[in-house]
Amino acid sequence: MATWQQFEQEAADLAATVRARFEAQKTHVLATLRRDGSPRVSGSEVDFQGADLSFGSMLHAVKAHDLRRDGRCAIHAHPADPEHGGDAKVAGVAVEITDPEEKRAHTTGDEPPGDFHAFRLDLREAVLTSVEGDELVIRTWHPGEAVRTVHRK
Repeated sequence: MATWQQFEQEAADLAATVRARFEAQKTHVLATLRRDGSPRVSGSEVDFQGADLSFGSMLHAVKAHDLRRDGRCAIHAHPADPEHGGDAKVAGVAVEITDPEEKRAHTTGDEPPGDFHAFRLDLREAVLTSVEGDELVIRTWHPGEAVRTVHRK
């Protein structure tokens, strides 16, 4: 399992830029898999608690049902002006946090009233796409690997 902390240790500059993109806006786009395998996109907020990138869901929301059935997901940082750090995406497997103490450690105070679902991301990929001069630059990280950079004109 790769945590956000591992990403920071293996690719500090890329992790800092990707995190800044996520922290620049409150809501982002979470992609999950429906029962039939087709994609579902939902709004979601993320947080960086301890070693993890974490996110939540209202109790019994369809995105939570998707993630409990099949944790594979991707989160696209709220699109913004590409001059402000590029386009950031992370992908991995959502792991539900069910232990009450661990769940409390991942709360931010912005959760809905009552109970809720909490997840941490087992990070499998981070991608930052930006325009630099006349090139599209794509930086990709996978756990245990060096950052790969592709330049396209």
